[in-house]
Amino acid sequence: MQKTKPDLGFWKLWNLSFGFFGVQIAYALQSANVSRIFATLGADPHDLSYFWILPPLMGLIVQPIVGTASDKTWNRFGRRLPYLIFGALIAIIVMCLLPNAGSFGLTVSSAIIIGLIALMLLDTSINMAMQPFKMLVGDMVNEKQKGLAYSIQSFLCNAGSIVGYVFPFILTWIGFKNTAAAGVIPPTVVYSFYIGAAILLLCVVYSLAKIKEWPPHLYNEYNGGAVEKDAPKEKTNLFKLLANAPTTFWTVGIVQFFCWFAFLFMWTYTNGTIAINSFDTPSITKVKGVEIDGKEYQAKYILDDDNNLLVSEGKLLMAGIADINGNYYPADMVEVVRPGAANDTLAIDGMITTDNGMPVRDFLHDYDTEGASLMINHNIVLDSITTYAFISRLSENRNAPIVLCDIYTHDPNTGELYTEGTSKIEIPAGALPEPVYVEELNTESSQYNDAGNWVGILFAVQAIGSVLWAVVLPRFRSRKFSYALSLLLGAAGFISAGLLTNQYLLFISFVLIGCAWAAMLAWPFTILTNSLKGGHIGAYLGLFNCSICIPQIIGALLGGPILSLFGNPGEVAPQYIMMIIAGVALIIGAACVGFIRETSSEK
Repeated sequence: MQKTKPDLGFWKLWNLSFGFFGVQIAYALQSANVSRIFATLGADPHDLSYFWILPPLMGLIVQPIVGTASDKTWNRFGRRLPYLIFGALIAIIVMCLLPNAGSFGLTVSSAIIIGLIALMLLDTSINMAMQPFKMLVGDMVNEKQKGLAYSIQSFLCNAGSIVGYVFPFILTWIGFKNTAAAGVIPPTVVYSFYIGAAILLLCVVYSLAKIKEWPPHLYNEYNGGAVEKDAPKEKTNLFKLLANAPTTFWTVGIVQFFCWFAFLFMWTYTNGTIAINSFDTPSITKVKGVEIDGKEYQAKYILDDDNNLLVSEGKLLMAGIADINGNYYPADMVEVVRPGAANDTLAIDGMITTDNGMPVRDFLHDYDTEGASLMINHNIVLDSITTYAFISRLSENRNAPIVLCDIYTHDPNTGELYTEGTSKIEIPAGALPEPVYVEELNTESSQYNDAGNWVGILFAVQAIGSVLWAVVLPRFRSRKFSYALSLLLGAAGFISAGLLTNQYLLFISFVLIGCAWAAMLAWPFTILTNSLKGGHIGAYLGLFNCSICIPQIIGALLGGPILSLFGNPGEVAPQYIMMIIAGVALIIGAACVGFIRETSSEK
């Protein structure tokens, strides 16, 4: 006969979930900074959602395996804790790698690949470390106390989130640099990940010292499952478990779909939304390729047939100066010196600039140097009263360009290009290639990085709102009513976050979003675990994680195409639209709460 689980004291319930604090710091750093990291590495805003596919995809694969395997695991460390140890150690290592993806001198594509691998490993290890805490509550807490246990878990989860979210802002306030060279992650973000990794390590050590899992015979008595080492092994078929899953498993899963779809959009597009709406982040014009005879060719590097670099990583470069006689002067630094007036800088590090150092759109641009001296690399090489033209692949003074669709190495010191294994597109004689421009936010600007820090503050406000709302949730007589109400409040938060421009009024939006987050953390697992009996709780919780992963995968796949439906090609993507769509998704999720049928033992 199955025994009733005993009541646990507050601090025992606390210790069961305390490690969640460190795990959630890692998760918060990932959530708030991944889009910022990949945008800084050079990713197209329309492609940002695709970088979020790997984390839930790995969760979809890993968590059911961890849940099923941990149901059968018994060793000196316990049943669930071995997975916490392994996942946390991998997370700690990867947290030191991910923010450095742009610091190895790699090309944009290579840096993004390194970042993707690190992100995949980080999210997988975080989920592996997170899942045991959910399972421990199911294993050791009775139905009467599960609401309190998950509320404690929600509190620690949000407390960890607050710490992780505010790290970059605090480090900037202390004096760490919040900007970096093109493609390099700012020190504020890098050191935030380092500190988060250290805290996670301490939390794992605390959990191992304080959590004592029940031995097999006690677990069997309290949970009614044969888990003794010598007991007959029941073969677990995941498809059979799904077929026999209670109705609650599916109805709660439908609500979960719309909730996690919405939050995937928040994590992906909040940075861009806040940068545009609240911080007036300047845009930058990049060349993403050329159009030849009506056909567009994507390219990161463009050269003329003398191997002068004209476009690098989407930035217009001035390979040199051509005078009216066709004489060509390669240059890295170009200035026009005017007697009695301020100098004009035409190029810095070979990049075409305007007077304030920002890149210009023009590929072929004449500059009147009448009465002035033209300086290249700080040496006066020409002193004339004539008009000089920036060297351009469209210039009549130069030959047709070659487009390198791929490239392995570009030495920034010598300008030498290593093109082994790359494909080249020779421009046909007589064809006039036209540049294909795209307008993006300038991720090197102080405004963009200030906005990135502010997103951390807003996410922290969301976490605070979630903590406060988690205290209120158990006071509602009906879980379903409080669940639906919370999602509707979150929907209002998402929609207003896409429309408001005042950075402080956004606090209200993210407090409301926090209400939805609190309910998402507390009620689904409470409702589900109360409907589960026997020895397959871990397997069902692992399978239930699919209701978190699948909507994120679908949202990641649809994010780019949906964003492309709005705005004009070549212009800065209107990312605020995605926040409004997230709000609509939560409204649908709130309506689906009505389909949930709780078991008779629940209240």
